[in-house]
Amino acid sequence: MTKTTPTPQAVRESDLTRIDEHPGHLLRRAQQISVSIFHDEVGGELTPVQFAMLRCLADHPGIDQVSLAGIAAIDTSTGATVCARLEEKGLLERKVIPHNRRQRALAITAEGEHMLAALIPATQRLRQRLLAPLSDSEQQQFMLLLARLVHDNNEQSRAPLSRPAASD
Repeated sequence: MTKTTPTPQAVRESDLTRIDEHPGHLLRRAQQISVSIFHDEVGGELTPVQFAMLRCLADHPGIDQVSLAGIAAIDTSTGATVCARLEEKGLLERKVIPHNRRQRALAITAEGEHMLAALIPATQRLRQRLLAPLSDSEQQQFMLLLARLVHDNNEQSRAPLSRPAASD
């Protein structure tokens, strides 16, 4: 038996009794697929969360751990653990902030910068593979809608995305 993708009208008219009609379930499955492809392309050196934290740190050198977790939309305890792992791997350095000894200022190491640069082709392949079932115009529309869904529901998250304070 061949399974077909339900039409948008059929989904709207359903009573949402099938699990594959629930957006949360489909988003979870999409995340599973994304992580699987991430590991296929990137390998085992970094997890998707470690990559996200390192990528955000590259854009915000000197940021503290709490703020980095916020811009990566990761809870602070997970962020601290991820930073510790990245430090163990030699990809970032953590230094106590003199005026607030409870916080750590972060800097990406040369090895971390090199790894991010080396991963660019893998992350491009990841994006291509994940979006391959869609046409170019569908990919653009999907990314716009997905970004809107995430942005407009940000405050519903257990770890909402936060923007770093603008530096003067």
